[in-house]
Amino acid sequence: MFAPPPRVRIWLYAQPTDMRKSFKGLIGLVRTRLQESPSSGQYFVFVNQRKTQLKILYFESTGYCIWTKRLEQGQFNYKAAGQDKQALDVTRLQWLLEGIEVQKYRQYKRYTRVDEATLPYNARP
Repeated sequence: MFAPPPRVRIWLYAQPTDMRKSFKGLIGLVRTRLQESPSSGQYFVFVNQRKTQLKILYFESTGYCIWTKRLEQGQFNYKAAGQDKQALDVTRLQWLLEGIEVQKYRQYKRYTRVDEATLPYNARP
């Protein structure tokens, strides 16, 4: 199972990618198309044109890693926006890998403690 760290930045390259590319080809895409540093510790996700193969490029302390998945049936479901890159969080990456599409979800309010020192003087209790 693939499990990236919870606070890592993940970028999806929204254009179709040739899956014959390996380390050098994907690193070149990260530098030229995504305008990011491939050795920054961020994760970069690439999908082929038929949406049946996916590769994730990332850098660990000792070198580059590529994680890949090929579907036997179905497709990876994502909506390609007009931009070349889309930000993902770990949860959305897991949804993409597992084929889960959330049509509608709602985030309920949660209590957050307010630091009184950061409030303006007239708003303090």
